[in-house]
Amino acid sequence: MSAATAVEIAGIKMKNPVMTASGTVGFGEEYARYLDLSSLGALVIKTITLKPRAGNPPPRIAETPAGVLNAVGLQNPGVEALVREVLPRLACYDVPVVVSIAGETVDEYARLAARLDGVPGIAALEVNISCPNVKAGGIAFGTQPDMAAEVVQDVKRNTGLPVIAKLSPNVTDIRAIARAAAGAGADALSLINTLTGMAIDVDRRRPLLGNISGGLSGPAIRPVAVRAVWQVYQAVNLPLVGMGGIMTARDALEFILAGARAVAVGTANLVNPGAAGEVIAGLARYLEEQGIADINELVGAAHRGGGGSRC
Repeated sequence: MSAATAVEIAGIKMKNPVMTASGTVGFGEEYARYLDLSSLGALVIKTITLKPRAGNPPPRIAETPAGVLNAVGLQNPGVEALVREVLPRLACYDVPVVVSIAGETVDEYARLAARLDGVPGIAALEVNISCPNVKAGGIAFGTQPDMAAEVVQDVKRNTGLPVIAKLSPNVTDIRAIARAAAGAGADALSLINTLTGMAIDVDRRRPLLGNISGGLSGPAIRPVAVRAVWQVYQAVNLPLVGMGGIMTARDALEFILAGARAVAVGTANLVNPGAAGEVIAGLARYLEEQGIADINELVGAAHRGGGGSRC
C-alpha cells in the first residue's frame, strides 16, 4: 500500500481511492484478465437482490452523445448464489469487496443486510436506494428523505458492516437526501447514481430501450456529479465516494478536489477494461509531479481555495 495514495472510507482501508462502480464490472472476475483486481482500492460488485432477477427486456443499452443509457434491470443470481458461489472465488484477490444491495421494500433491504452480516469476504454494503418502492406506488426510495432514511436505518439495524448509501441525482435537492441518510446512520455516501433519460430511434419511431427509459452515465453527467459532490461535502460530515463519467485521472481529481475521499470508475470500464488501472496510475503520477505527499491533502481542496467552507 502506497502511503501517498492510501485512503480510508468508513473503516475500509484502501490502497488507493479508486473503486469500481456497481454494475459495470459484473462480479469482477469478468475483468480479471484485463485488470489486476488486487490493485484496486475496492471492488464494488453488481447489485444483488434477495431472489434472482432476470432483468428488463432488451435492448438494454443505448449509446448517446458522451454517454450510455442502460436499463439492465438489476439482473443477478440472487443473494444465495452470491454467498455460495461468487464470494468464495473473490477471496483470492487482495481487495476489499463492497456488495451493492437493492430491494423493492424496506423489509427486503433489511433481510439482505441480515443475510450478508458476518459472511466472510465482505468489507461493506452499498445501499442502492434508486430502486422503486413497490408499496409506495413505485417511488424510488432515494427521492424522498424519509424513505431514504428508513432504508438506511433498517439496514444499519441488521448489519455490523459499514453502510454506504448510494444517492440518486433525480431529486430537487440532493443535500436533503444526504442529510437524511447521514442522520439515519450511514457510514459513507456514494454519489451519483445515473440520471434518468431516454432516446428514440427516429427511423423506427420507437424508444431505443426495451424499458423505454434508462439510466444515463458517462462523461455527459460528470459536471452534474461533481456539483453534487461539492454540495454534499458542504452539507454532511461523512466520507464521500464520487462517481459519474470518470474516464481519466484528471476527471477523478475533480471529484477529489470537490470533496470525495474515493472515486468509482463506471462507464469507462465498458469502453476500456483497463480504465480503473489507468486512473490509479494517473493519480500516482499527479502526486509525484505536484510534490504532494498524501492524496488525502487534496480531498475538498477546492473549497479551501475560496469556493466555500464545509458545514
